[in-house]
Amino acid sequence: MNKENKIKVGISIGDINGIGIEVILKTFADKRMLDFCIPVIFGSTKVLSYYNKLLKTEIQFHGISDVNKITENKINSINSWNEDVEITPGKSTKTGGKYAYISLKEAVKSLKSGAIDVLITAPINKENIQSEEFNFAGHTEFLESEIEGKSLMILMSDTLRVGLITGHIPISEVSNSITPELIKEKVAILYNSLQQDFGISKPKIALLGLNPHSGDNGLIGKEDEEIIRPTVKELFESKKLIYGPYAADGFFGSNIYKQFDGILAMYHDQGLAPFKALSFGKGVNFTAGLKLIRTSPDHGTAYEIAGKGVADNSSFKEAFFKSIELYKKRRDYLQLNQNKLKASKRL
Repeated sequence: MNKENKIKVGISIGDINGIGIEVILKTFADKRMLDFCIPVIFGSTKVLSYYNKLLKTEIQFHGISDVNKITENKINSINSWNEDVEITPGKSTKTGGKYAYISLKEAVKSLKSGAIDVLITAPINKENIQSEEFNFAGHTEFLESEIEGKSLMILMSDTLRVGLITGHIPISEVSNSITPELIKEKVAILYNSLQQDFGISKPKIALLGLNPHSGDNGLIGKEDEEIIRPTVKELFESKKLIYGPYAADGFFGSNIYKQFDGILAMYHDQGLAPFKALSFGKGVNFTAGLKLIRTSPDHGTAYEIAGKGVADNSSFKEAFFKSIELYKKRRDYLQLNQNKLKASKRL
């Protein structure tokens, strides 16, 4: 594989006191990973070296200050800052949040410029990262503000893809947020992503109901009958395989989810709780709908085990491979459709 074919994978290190750096180091301790990509870690060689010594991973970094100096067959470490930083594994601090944002900001800047091809984000603490510059509920909302497109959070494994109609908002606001327009927007994003990012020509999508038992024909809330069901009917009549609303408990409990290419839950925990019960440790968070590819592991900072050398890097490693797979599938899809368009213009 030559340099032109190797994908440049950018990585933001997340909270420096969480397990993000540990799962990154454990992943690239396997030198075979360099056969698949050119890794570019945005942070500080000093911070990486601290964890390298603490965890005895003995990884060699290629420290650089400029993305133009990225080198093949090296683990490139971009020094996004040069000052010494206090590292306190397992503790939530403003310092941890400050440098998590600097790492993320520099990585996104390089993604937008084309210096890297895809981005993998290690976990942040959504509270301590807040500042005048970062005033977002999480990665997804920040990325949507920076990159062209409308975002959809998808948690995925080899057998399950769950997206969210509403994301990081209070439960008290969910019902009023669900409108036919929002449902159609999220369905369109998921449908397009399943086609271009996953290679599924005719996606089959399920929508979950909002209320218990999908409202029991209006006995338990009116949203399912008055908003969700008519919207699903309209979408289905547009010749798309959109079904629902399904009662969430029975949908997952009876394995109906296995019949669909993608699922849309009405709110965060309705989709993510069953997903993590079924796939935790093997799942990947993918921000669909944006012009550029970003993935992340399906876990948080896990302060309780940070710095102890026991963090499982399986989800981060899966996020790494999925980012490359998604990038290639989307590239091939766009090239194919561009060629079809050129051919049709010649006719």
